[in-house]
Amino acid sequence: MVKKALPMLMFAGFWSVVALAGAMNLTVGHFSDVGLDGWTVQSFQGTTSYRLVTQDGRQVLEADSKGAASGLVREIRVDLEKLPYLNWSWRVDDVLSGIDERTKAGDDYSARVYVVVSGGIAFWRTRTLIYVWSSRRPVGSTWENAFTGNARVMALQSGKGTGWATERRDVRADFKTCFNDDISFIDAVAIMTDTDNSKQEATAWYGDIYFSQE
Repeated sequence: MVKKALPMLMFAGFWSVVALAGAMNLTVGHFSDVGLDGWTVQSFQGTTSYRLVTQDGRQVLEADSKGAASGLVREIRVDLEKLPYLNWSWRVDDVLSGIDERTKAGDDYSARVYVVVSGGIAFWRTRTLIYVWSSRRPVGSTWENAFTGNARVMALQSGKGTGWATERRDVRADFKTCFNDDISFIDAVAIMTDTDNSKQEATAWYGDIYFSQE
């Protein structure tokens, strides 16, 4: 397994479907109510602290990293032909200083959200798209993960935040952009706040995560 790029998957295939705003959605992380059910820890270097807190009147997931790198993985198979959009909110008040995120030494992020397509027994074919809150790379920029060519990084936010940011991504379109491949399913979602390479500190907050039809 490549460090910080490819979550280890068991593929339990647990589905949780709820109706939101009149449309059918697939909930991946219901931090505001259910908490961390269905998520498992994957550690690379030390342990990032993940805990449920109340912020701005709702329960969210807080991640606090002090020179550590561990993430949370949710194994869930999603049909992107039916539910192509990944939705979530996140907050980062401060970012990391003096790093180049395109290098192994600078491969740290205040917040990441991964979507994973499994290669099955051909594990070397597993591909990972990593949405990040970048410290300095321009919003919309993409690059190859420093540890493997099977992972691509896309910056959705950059620099110090001013509060909660809400994301809605067409995962099929983003995989097409980053890998030049048209996929129909993803097999896992992961989140991670990590600072093991730079030995700095970072705190982020994650709201509910779900897939939607539109």
